[in-house]
Amino acid sequence: MKNFVWLIVGVGVGFIAAHQLNKTRVGSDLFARIDAQAKEFSDAVGEGYRTREAELRRAIGDA
Repeated sequence: MKNFVWLIVGVGVGFIAAHQLNKTRVGSDLFARIDAQAKEFSDAVGEGYRTREAELRRAIGDA
């Protein structure tokens, strides 16, 4: 239970720190860059998933 309390405290402190950092120009730019990189990564994963799914569907159709 003590570890759970520390987890909640850590999340809260992290949220407050991120909120304060986002108020600055540097922080806002940082979070925008992180957001763009995360979107690029998720797009690449999605494209890879769709490509592999199409390959598997073709393989099943050929069998």
